[in-house]
Amino acid sequence: MSCCQIMALLAGIVGLGATICATVSNEWKTTSRASSVITATWVFQGLWMNCAGNAIGAVHCRQHHTIFKLEGYIQVCRGLMIAAVCLGFFATACALVGMKCTKIGGSDQIKARIACFAGLQFFISGLCSLTSCSLYAHRITSEFFDPMFVAQKYELGAALFIGWGGSALCILGGMVFFLSLSDSFSRSSSPADKRRYIYSASYISSHGKTQKHLSNGRKASPDYSSTSQQFDKNAYV
Repeated sequence: MSCCQIMALLAGIVGLGATICATVSNEWKTTSRASSVITATWVFQGLWMNCAGNAIGAVHCRQHHTIFKLEGYIQVCRGLMIAAVCLGFFATACALVGMKCTKIGGSDQIKARIACFAGLQFFISGLCSLTSCSLYAHRITSEFFDPMFVAQKYELGAALFIGWGGSALCILGGMVFFLSLSDSFSRSSSPADKRRYIYSASYISSHGKTQKHLSNGRKASPDYSSTSQQFDKNAYV
């Protein structure tokens, strides 16, 4: 169980790192590079900056001037990625407290609830990152294949694939947390354990009564009242 939680935490941490890299990256969309060496220039854009580079290796970037003139989908993607990063940080902290292999967090019940909350945060963080990258990619592809769109057309950048990979890892980590907790709950409340507990309790009670009779120095007489009730009056005919 602890190994599953450790693997889930590692997947969530790697996914969080990929989400951060995708958020700060400037290659969400890029133009195809020209074939000529002299006039080779390309443009790539992220959530925060617009950049242009050439074959010599010079890259010039400038930030977006104001958020009020940005397109709506860029602002939505910004908010979703920031939410994904924040949820990933909180999920990592909660997972370290709620894991079974750690000695902090209180009792097992409290640790299980904290770990469940951490898995939920990892899952929502992955969904936010996945939604943001998919929304941005849908806008790029719709503009690229639109014959009426006459402005500069872009292609999918590397940051989108990094964001998709990070979101998949966060979702996987959250699901593993949920599965590990449900498995532990099912084991603790299984019918076999309940039957074993009832049998041991009845054995202890009956054994205690026998020891009490022997300590008094009296011989325990058999109880025929319970057995005689099983037969009706026609049994003696």
